[in-house]
Amino acid sequence: MKFVSTIAGFILFVLFFGFALKNTQEVELIFFLGYELRGPLVLMLLAFFIAGAALGILALTPTVFRHRREASQHKNTVHALQSAAGTGTAQPAVDAVAVVPH
Repeated sequence: MKFVSTIAGFILFVLFFGFALKNTQEVELIFFLGYELRGPLVLMLLAFFIAGAALGILALTPTVFRHRREASQHKNTVHALQSAAGTGTAQPAVDAVAVVPH
């Protein structure tokens, strides 16, 4: 499996490298207040891809922390219920409510 992933990585590298070689023309980005930025197209694409990925990660950060906090609270609740029941084992508790499929 490692061999297959190495071959797939090499093929992707060759494809992206070829893409980079084909897109070396210079482009100009004009921002507000007269600010402009010039550089190769492939570097501009890479920069905006990285910036978009970073913004996506930053947007998900609060959600990830909320899920971690809720999971920790649920784990503490399970441990408290198990110790109160006197089992002390990691067996899942069974609810008395039956789930009826629709």
